[in-house]
Amino acid sequence: MDLQDARQQLEQMLSELDAATTTLENEGAGESSELSHFDQHPGDTASELSDTDRETALIEAAGDQRTQVKAALARIDDGSYGICVDCGQPISEARLQVRPEAARCVECQVKAEAHA
Repeated sequence: MDLQDARQQLEQMLSELDAATTTLENEGAGESSELSHFDQHPGDTASELSDTDRETALIEAAGDQRTQVKAALARIDDGSYGICVDCGQPISEARLQVRPEAARCVECQVKAEAHA
């Protein structure tokens, strides 16, 4: 993958992640608050907790992906982009096209996920 194209794609991803996270946070995502001072039906409380958990997970996932994108940009800067951080072999073009933030080749990624 051309480094300039990779950088543009990663910077676009970073911008989109930041915008999505800002939108979620501005809408109060992940915050749990009662709408009134009266007890609500237990089903309402369960729905609110479920929504809060889902929103918190979305914010955390965006944060994790943002970290991966920033790390990929750093690898472009230091000249190690496209090289697996575990085995040192080149990451396939096809993988980088789909996941430009990928730090590992497919084989090493499978091993890392198996140990997680």
